[in-house]
Amino acid sequence: MTKSVFSVVTSSNFLREMIANYTDQARKNKIVAYWLLIGVFMIIIQTLLGGITRLSGSGLSITEWNLVTGTLPPLNDKAWLEEFGKYQQSPQFKYLNQDFGLSDFKFIFFWEWFHRLWARILGFVFAIPFIYFLIKRYFTKDMVLPIFGMFALGALQGAIGWIMVASGLVGDAIYVRPTKLALHFIFAMILACYVLWFALKLLVPNTQKVVNPVLRKWSVVMLLLLFIQLTYGALMAGHKAATVAATWPTINGMWVPDGMSHSASGHYLLENKITIHFIHRGMAYLLFAFILIYTVKAAKVKPSKTFNKHKWMPLILGTVQVLLGIFTVLSSTGIQPNKWRMFETIAELHQLFAMFLMLSLVVQVYLVQARSSVR
Repeated sequence: MTKSVFSVVTSSNFLREMIANYTDQARKNKIVAYWLLIGVFMIIIQTLLGGITRLSGSGLSITEWNLVTGTLPPLNDKAWLEEFGKYQQSPQFKYLNQDFGLSDFKFIFFWEWFHRLWARILGFVFAIPFIYFLIKRYFTKDMVLPIFGMFALGALQGAIGWIMVASGLVGDAIYVRPTKLALHFIFAMILACYVLWFALKLLVPNTQKVVNPVLRKWSVVMLLLLFIQLTYGALMAGHKAATVAATWPTINGMWVPDGMSHSASGHYLLENKITIHFIHRGMAYLLFAFILIYTVKAAKVKPSKTFNKHKWMPLILGTVQVLLGIFTVLSSTGIQPNKWRMFETIAELHQLFAMFLMLSLVVQVYLVQARSSVR
């Protein structure tokens, strides 16, 4: 009798301890997930700052990469003149901005400096809580390797950023290489998706996922199409290709423009402005068609509250994104060098909603499984 009572008590205590440990880890997981979501938000802001830097022609204003000493801007007239002197040796100043005075330089310097400062702040936002969570044992064993992968991606992205800037400081270059700009942008998007996926794993229980092989394939294909679209959007920006066809719905009066298979240098798929413009538009229409079909199919699936809430987002964001793309092209006739006008504002919104659409598609891929994870 005594052994029986003891057995019941000890098993009861063990059960309570298990529940307490599970609840405590669930709380820690939620805190880690919120930390990761803050990181995603900051990556989006960083990318927007990169867009402002590009649109304002500020990206080559700082000709050196000083990780520590570059944190502060010039603090006196002598320091400003030294920085301006370095910029005056760059191809961009010699061939494009010879009329720049110190006040003009200070404007473009600010945006590149702030873009780099935000990257440093982003590093601290990731690093300091990571150390705290590691000491306090917030991480389970299966979290550690993905987190180190996240830091490796962040470091790689910073290195690509400097390689991109360096490409605009040699020879007769007045802007960074469009292909390197695209690479820098795409790695930022991969990092944002990676961090969001990690956060979703900690926040969304398997019970809220949907098992649907068909929807799973559609969601993966949509995300892949979007990444191709994003790549060509970055090439559009790098080549300033919006202005080569500031018309809609046709491209300078043609559905399929002439001269798409030629390029003076490099491959025409990466260097021919009209080809890049055509692909970017065509991919937008194709992706939107896929989103429409996906939404119709997803509307019939209703087993998960989380999925039901999010399945409409790609269509909403995709519609806004297509409209912004059209307005971006049409407003490109108003571009003026070193002036922020309607085109620049719409272009920034176009980039922002592209990122929102990407994140919404990542959520779709995460929520829809090809097969049940419960065995």
